[in-house]
Amino acid sequence: MFGSLGFTELILILFIVLIIFGAGKLPQLGEGIGKAIKGFKKSVHEAEAIEAEAQAAQEQTAAPQQAIQSQPVQTAAPVVDQPAPQPVSHA
Repeated sequence: MFGSLGFTELILILFIVLIIFGAGKLPQLGEGIGKAIKGFKKSVHEAEAIEAEAQAAQEQTAAPQQAIQSQPVQTAAPVVDQPAPQPVSHA
């Protein structure tokens, strides 16, 4: 049933818990354990959702940056120094 615990072991554990906490406290104890498990599951699902949202946001911000980085950089044509025109002398 629960790994190596058999039916008799579970009954023995339940009997010991009943002796320690008493019959009046068992419903409250069960309710507290149930709430704790429910809260744990909720926090795990919320953590997964928050992590997924953060990853999606990171991918959205990374995509435009990659597009900008992948565009070739256009540079202006180099300016070539040309000699100034020489005055023509008519002699």
